[in-house]
Amino acid sequence: MSSLADVVAPLPSGELLLFLLQVALLLALALLLGALAARLRLPRVVGELLAGVLAGPSVLGHLAPAVSAWLLPRHPEQVHLLDAVAQLGVLLLVGLTGMELDRQLIRRRGGAAARVSVAGLLIPLALGVGTGYLLPTAYLGGTDRTVFALFLGVAMCVSAIPVIAKTLTDLNLQHRDVGQLALIAAAVDDTVGWFLLSVVAAMATTGISPGLVALSVLSVAGFAAAAAVVGQPAVRCVMRLAARSPGPGPSVATAVVVVLLAGAASHALGMEPVLGAFVAGLLVLRAGMADPARLAPLRVVVHSVLAPLFLVMAGFRMDLTALARPGVLLMAAVVIAVAIVGKFAGAYLGARTSRLGHWEGVALGAAMNSRGVVEVVVAMTGLRLGVLNTTTYTVVVLVALVTSVMAGPMLRWSMARVREGAEERLRRAVHDAWRGPVVRAAEPGRPPAPEVAG
Repeated sequence: MSSLADVVAPLPSGELLLFLLQVALLLALALLLGALAARLRLPRVVGELLAGVLAGPSVLGHLAPAVSAWLLPRHPEQVHLLDAVAQLGVLLLVGLTGMELDRQLIRRRGGAAARVSVAGLLIPLALGVGTGYLLPTAYLGGTDRTVFALFLGVAMCVSAIPVIAKTLTDLNLQHRDVGQLALIAAAVDDTVGWFLLSVVAAMATTGISPGLVALSVLSVAGFAAAAAVVGQPAVRCVMRLAARSPGPGPSVATAVVVVLLAGAASHALGMEPVLGAFVAGLLVLRAGMADPARLAPLRVVVHSVLAPLFLVMAGFRMDLTALARPGVLLMAAVVIAVAIVGKFAGAYLGARTSRLGHWEGVALGAAMNSRGVVEVVVAMTGLRLGVLNTTTYTVVVLVALVTSVMAGPMLRWSMARVREGAEERLRRAVHDAWRGPVVRAAEPGRPPAPEVAG
């Protein structure tokens, strides 16, 4: 009987060395450009995405192809190692986002979040589908016009929960009502977006049929029902057992296991793993086990190490040299404009119909407009399915980059005109517990948070 060592050979020494160098240098570049972005009063996510652009074919591969080929080879096995680390980061980031939502605000402002999400979903979806029918045939992947148009509509209607959360955190706005509403509305948009993406993906591979649509609906419904009936008590049980330990280690490890298992379950049902990760975060939250003091170490590692690596890999796959062609540049400008106008108008309209103020509507539009990570996941799916070619992939990811750049300044500008309420100040104290004393102490000029009982 052969042993495991005989069946699976260890990672070769050269590949291990290269992997370690890649992770170290890419993370260092992300930290450097993230800090530079922060100095320029932009969200760190902008610098982290640009780090991947600089390390990828757009800059390093164009200016120093020999160095790029040595440090970042295109061998699938080597790239898959980096992708695995990046996927772990985005799943944990989405899971933490679910854990940090305010349950009381969801109950009280759920109607407003629903109106924002519906308008912020339908308007960009319609504009994206229309744009997909008008773009020249040369920009289509290996699929028909209808599938391409529907796919572009899905790409326009999603928001990016991880990037919105990271932007709100970088700007210290996650405790504000607008920030919480943006996260809730984005969660609804992305849930619907993943469902639509699964349908479009099926159309691209096997065609569309009523049975396929019904199967997708049943998968989503079954996953939600299983999470509520089976997942909720199971998560409460394991998290309570972990909380018996005096240290945070078991709670952190258990939360990671819950998030990864939920991501695996949603992926096995034909949905994206990030949907399961977000649901897992909500289960931990609803179980009352999202203890900031215990889970703060996980948050530090995810936001400081794993999430930047994912964003670097997102930018790494872009090829901005294609924009040197006037036709591609024009197409990119049109798609970006449609994405911005559609999502901003939808979110603003939903906010105003919910009796929110003008500046709150502007802030919600700015936050929901950020596509970031989710847009990249959608783009990667389209590239893998052949719905997008390299040029259209680059344009769709460029939408993620541009909208992420816009989100920070617009949020800061609009939220400066929205007065912080007493409840928001109390919620800030809770979020400070997530951030940790070192992070809070490093913020110059930050006013002290009020004490919170318990």
